[in-house]
Order: sequence, then C-alpha cells, then structure tokens
Amino acid sequence: MPRPVSVLIASLCFAIVAASAASAASAASAASAARSTAQRALSGARPAPVPAAGRPVNTSHPSRVVGHGTAASCTSAAVVAAVRTGGIIRFSCGPTPVNITMRTTAKVRNTSPQVVLDGGGLVTLSGDGRRRILYMDTCDPAQVWTTSHCQDQASPRLVIQNLTFADGNSTGQSFDGGGGGAIFDRGGRLRIVDSVFAGNRCERDGPDIGGAAVRALSQYRDLPVYVVNSRFTGNACSNGAALSSIGVSWTVLNTRFINNHAVGNGANPAQSGTPGGGSGGAIYNDGDQMTLTIAGSVFEGNHANEGGGAIFFVSDDRTGTMRITDSTLRGNPSDRFHTPGLPGIYFLGARRPAITGSVLR
Repeated sequence: MPRPVSVLIASLCFAIVAASAASAASAASAASAARSTAQRALSGARPAPVPAAGRPVNTSHPSRVVGHGTAASCTSAAVVAAVRTGGIIRFSCGPTPVNITMRTTAKVRNTSPQVVLDGGGLVTLSGDGRRRILYMDTCDPAQVWTTSHCQDQASPRLVIQNLTFADGNSTGQSFDGGGGGAIFDRGGRLRIVDSVFAGNRCERDGPDIGGAAVRALSQYRDLPVYVVNSRFTGNACSNGAALSSIGVSWTVLNTRFINNHAVGNGANPAQSGTPGGGSGGAIYNDGDQMTLTIAGSVFEGNHANEGGGAIFFVSDDRTGTMRITDSTLRGNPSDRFHTPGLPGIYFLGARRPAITGSVLR
C-alpha cells in the first residue's frame, strides 16, 4: 500500500536531518583531527607509530576496582590495598575527575606477575608534596625476594595508563639510591601510557640522584622502559626532573616535557665544594650500554643548572646510543655545558646521536 504523502515527507526530512547530523559529526571529527595535526605541526613533532610493547593494556576485565562509584569511596587505603594485591586495577570514582591524596606510598609486592593501574583519564594520585606515590623494587626484601637475580627478573610488570601523578616527593628516601618522587621502579618491567606527571619532587642536590617523576633501574634483560603519549610538566629534582635512570634504556614516543628543572649544583662527579647534580632538565641517563629513542615528542622550557637542559646522556664505556626522530627541542637552556651543535643536550656515547626530521634550537 502506498504511504501517505505526510509520511513520505516526514521520512525524507528525517533522512535529511540524519545525513546533516552525520555530516556535521564527520566535519567535527575532521576538524578535531585537523586541530591535532596542526598542534603537532606547530610543535614540530609528527606522531610516531607505537609498537605493541608500548600500547595500553586491555583493562575491560579488571582483577579489582578501587571505589564504589563515588569520589568518597576512592581512598588512599583502597589504592594501597589494590596495588599490594596486584593484577589489573581500575577505578570507579564517579563521572567527574577525582583527586586521591595518598596517605602512604602504594607498594608493589614482588609476588605479583603484573600490576596495571588504569585511571580512565579521571584519576589523579597526589603525594601532597610529602611522599612518594608508587614504589616497586624487586631487590627490596621487604617486598619479598622471588628470585636469586633480583636485578634481572621478568616480573612484576608494572603498567601505568590514563592516570595523573601530582605532587609526589621522595626526598629522604634513600633505599637503592632514592629518587622517584612519583614512581620508583627497580626490576621487572615498567611501561607508562597516556599519563601525566606534574609538580613532583625529589632531592634538590646530589650527583647521581634523580627522577622527580620517574626513577628506573635494572629492567629485565635491559629491555627499554616505554613512555608513550604522556606529559611531564613542572617537575624538579637534582637531576633528570622527569625521567632518571642508571643503566636503563628508554623509548619515548609522542610525549611532551614542559618546564622541568634539574636544580642541583656541581655536576657529576660533584665539583669541589658543591653537593653535585644539576644535569638533565627533563631526562638523565647514566650507565654503560643503553639506548635512548625519542620520536614524535616535544621538549620545551626545561632547564639544567649544569648540563643538558633537555637531555643528559652519558655512556661511561661509550657504547650507548641516542636517536631522535620527528621531534622538537626548543628553549631548553643548559647553564654550564652542552654538546656543540646539540642545544639542550649533553651527550657522550658510541657515536653522535642520529637526529632526523627534528628541530633543535
């Protein structure tokens, strides 16, 4: 039976509206993509492909959930208990962003095969300027020794994703050299994806201490720590205000380092009459055979009192290598020294860093 004209007209109108809405959505999506592309173009960084080892973990079936749907239910004690138990951890703290002030440091037990913390983009863990936020050390007997080779074991695998760490402070924490205001990790594997580190602190001086945001040591089989699609801003420590390590390799992809500061004085080894430190405004890498791979990333406004306003990389046996691709390093002053022709970088390694498609100024 033929449909009434009114129905045909209504159907036609609906189709036109639907098509218009789809077109608008497509245009909005295209505009958003264009803005993202434009922002990347302005920054001089082109997004880098991310290998499987650097991608987020599927957390659709969590082992445990922190909170019961409200901000008040998401407590420091709940976070500490979840991390201690391990597994895949998500948060249920309500539909709006929530800040969880940590009353004690959350510590990974070395008996956990993996610990995945997924904040869903809504959760901030705060150290309140008083304490380290998250700790893992396979060589700490208080967290249980699980192998005879704690400095080179496959687990725990610690993954941080969609989470903010703010105002962590590891000052005074000296076990295994200290550092790591937001995260200290020795052993196993560490991965950081889609996360933010802001306003974290560690010791203000010392020749080899560092990592206001992240301090990493002894990764399994010398595999790299992946830092992907993340942001480090306003962190400060003696050395390496964002990332600091000894003998660890890093792969840093599509990440921004803004206004991080190495505030020590006297370099490493410490000059006579100084406490030492002050190198690597954003990144401090020291050790022997190691790699630093940076792609699609931006370093801007970072500062070092000594060397490497953006990056300090010293391979003591001159076997280490660095590669920078499709990235921008801009306005990262080094007050005392840098490698000629590499503004913001101090480098000693096997050969001059391989730099392609990048801007350094």
